[in-house]
Amino acid sequence: MKIIPILLCALLSALVVTTCGCTTTQNTKNTKLTVFASASLTGAFDEMAQAFEANNSQVTVVFNYAGSHIVATQIKQGANADVFASSDQKNMKDVMNSALMNNSSVTIFAQNKLAIIVPTGNPANITSLTDLAKSGLKLDIGNSSAPCGNYTLQMLAKASNNTTYGSDFKNSVLANVVSTETNVNDIVAKVALGQADVGIVTKSDVSAAYQGMVQTITIPDSVNVLFQYPIGVLSGSQNTQLAQSWINFVTSPAGQAILLKYGFIIPQTAQNVATAATTSAVTSQIATSTSTT
Repeated sequence: MKIIPILLCALLSALVVTTCGCTTTQNTKNTKLTVFASASLTGAFDEMAQAFEANNSQVTVVFNYAGSHIVATQIKQGANADVFASSDQKNMKDVMNSALMNNSSVTIFAQNKLAIIVPTGNPANITSLTDLAKSGLKLDIGNSSAPCGNYTLQMLAKASNNTTYGSDFKNSVLANVVSTETNVNDIVAKVALGQADVGIVTKSDVSAAYQGMVQTITIPDSVNVLFQYPIGVLSGSQNTQLAQSWINFVTSPAGQAILLKYGFIIPQTAQNVATAATTSAVTSQIATSTSTT
């Protein structure tokens, strides 16, 4: 009988769609998928787009990267986009509360932590978080309106409540700030070029272009901030199925592997668990069908 080969083919097809974000029922001929995203996602999303486009040959993924607060403002002011990926829940909720998101599509796809960066060679001899309170340093951080800047202030407040750093630690560190940025990529660039002795960014912010120009110093978990990245389909999208296909790819094992490569932390969200369970179930069914032939 030919039932088994047909079943096997169908299961294999399902596995490909699950793991690659491939093939949607929506017409994708010469379609542009517009993704508005936090600047900290630049490297990971650019690499994902190459894989996504390879499996959807008539699709072009176009990105608008900026601070999440800036991207959220652009969306609320009427910018056309299909997907919004934020580096914090505050800005995502702001867009959701403006009735601009398909709320049921929103899911957490990544987590991140803060890190210290210094220029290669570390001329200011920064070796730990404690050193950021040394007088005379040139420190660059995110603006308080940007997620990274807000997380930085939270981290410094936690450190000031920790006896290791002392109650005046936050004030001492902030006294060294010479510039604040709305985009984390600008912090990386200024530190890499020696315009600042040290910067505070997220672990994933150092792009390939600056890998050899900066060094990363870990901030202890006891005072660090673990923050979450939500993603969802915008309610005004004209490509809702394709937008969801992109999100499925971001949360698939292949997408998660790219996020890990760029320093993100993968949360065990319901969608990720469901994706893994689907992949496992299909694989098991293939094995069972093959053994009975």
